[in-house]
Amino acid sequence: MDRGIDIDRFAPHLSFFFNAHNDFFEEIAKYRAARRLWAREMKRRYHPKNPESLRLKFHTQTAGCSLTAQQPMNNVVRTAIQALAAVMGGTQSLHTNSLDETYALPTEASVRIALRTQQIIAHESGCTDTLDPFGGSYFVESLTQQLEEKAMEYIHRIDEMGGMLKAIDLGYPQKEITEASYLHQKQIEKGEKFIIGVNDCQVEETSSMDLLKISPEVEKRQIQTLQKVKKGRQEKAVQKALGDLKKAAEGTDNLIPFIRQAVREYATVGEMMLTMKEVFGGYQDPGYF
Repeated sequence: MDRGIDIDRFAPHLSFFFNAHNDFFEEIAKYRAARRLWAREMKRRYHPKNPESLRLKFHTQTAGCSLTAQQPMNNVVRTAIQALAAVMGGTQSLHTNSLDETYALPTEASVRIALRTQQIIAHESGCTDTLDPFGGSYFVESLTQQLEEKAMEYIHRIDEMGGMLKAIDLGYPQKEITEASYLHQKQIEKGEKFIIGVNDCQVEETSSMDLLKISPEVEKRQIQTLQKVKKGRQEKAVQKALGDLKKAAEGTDNLIPFIRQAVREYATVGEMMLTMKEVFGGYQDPGYF
């Protein structure tokens, strides 16, 4: 908007990425609160004329951090609960994690189970037949309101810091995430939060899982392909495109056209990133992790 672009030209195309965790009702309320908050703050701050600008569109992925190496078949149930919460909360698209992702990249069989989880919810459960099915529920409405109020407290705090970029430079969101993660882990270790198979309902496990094994030949072939691409491209055109990208980064131009030109000349992602790093520098972790 600082460049003079009207809010209604780009806001309808914005989308968000949410994670779905185990607390079923809290997750549903989270998505409902986010949608309300987005519509209200977008209207209050930017005064769009197109109602599409007020609609929060989001993708949801089930929580990989909730999966356990112990009793991994339990992860199918966790993923199903998380996926159902995302659907009940109105997600536009969904990714379900596979049961073996705590060990390695998933096998085809485990990916199929994750996919079937979505398909059963979509086509057998009836959950997708009604919009906002928990609307009007005293508990969910109350929880939605609480989450929205807590989220606004964070937004006000970040506004006072000068915005999210400044807050990131100060390490504020990183610190909040780290502290929440640490508290969650301590609750598990103290037995205040039950994780089935980890600190409750434990059993002696003897069976092993079939894990995906990737041949070193795959890496070898990919390196050969990259070398072939680099050999066949016009190096002068590549360097010119990277030089133009660097010059644009040093100014105020929109970088997308320059990135697209670099891609057309077969510059690699790494080459483009290193070019921009020369101008912007690299991220410096404030040390909360």
